Parts: sequence; structure tokens; C-alpha cells
Amino acid sequence: MTAIVRRLPFGLAGLVSPRLAGFLAISAVTFTVDLTVLTAVHGGLGWPLPVSITVAYTAASALGYLLNRALNFRSHGAVGPQVIWYGAVIIVNYLCCILGVTAALAALGIDYRLARIAAAVCEAVYMYTALRLVVFRDVTQHPASAQTRRR
Repeated sequence: MTAIVRRLPFGLAGLVSPRLAGFLAISAVTFTVDLTVLTAVHGGLGWPLPVSITVAYTAASALGYLLNRALNFRSHGAVGPQVIWYGAVIIVNYLCCILGVTAALAALGIDYRLARIAAAVCEAVYMYTALRLVVFRDVTQHPASAQTRRR
């Protein structure tokens, strides 16, 4: 991610940290997993939509935790407290960002698809901030991040 961030155009290299870039890459993967599981269990197995959404979101969130812990934040903190904090973070995310923002914007007359995209932006900001400051707070700044900022 450090090498990718260094090559970002328009001065973005000074604004985007390697951890943020890693988070965005992992989020793209987990969003794909979310949609794939949702399609499989709802479209393929015929499960009810609310159950399918919950199963898909839970699976993608678990994968997101594992990938962010190991590959992005490289955390060595105790797993138990992290999982508890992560569970709280994803519950708030689900209720406030995914359901709350989407429903509120749709109620204001915004197309539900655009409302969901806006909610996804809120979700990304919230999740990155929560992972960085709450879930993986044991992680100090990665040396590569500090080098990128000095250049």
C-alpha cells in the first residue's frame, strides 16, 4: 500500500495513508463478499431477505475484521476485547449508517440507490475511524506511513 500511495496523483499521496488505502482495498473485497453471499443465500437458497442481509453482512464483517487485523493494521492486541469492540462498532454501523442514513435520505425523497451510496460513504468514514481509534488502538503508526508523510 505504501508503494501505491506514493504514486497517487494530485497531491493525494500526502493525504492518503497506506492504512487508509489498505482499508479501502479490503472494503472493496468484503463488499464483494457481502453481495456474493447475499445473492447466494437469498437468490440461490431462497432465504428471506432480512435473514440473507444479516448473514451476508455478518460474514463480510468477520472477514473485514480478520483482514484488517492481520494485513492492514497488523495488530497484536488481545483478540477478545477487539472482537467485542468490533461487534459494537458494526452494530452501530448497521443501525446508523446502513439503515439510518439510507432510510432517512430515502424518506427525504432521494432515490434509495443514491441514498445507499451516500450511506456507504458515511459507513467508510465511520468504520475507518472506529477501527483506527477504537478497535485497533494498540497499533502505533506504521513506519512506512511516517516515511510517506516526511517526503
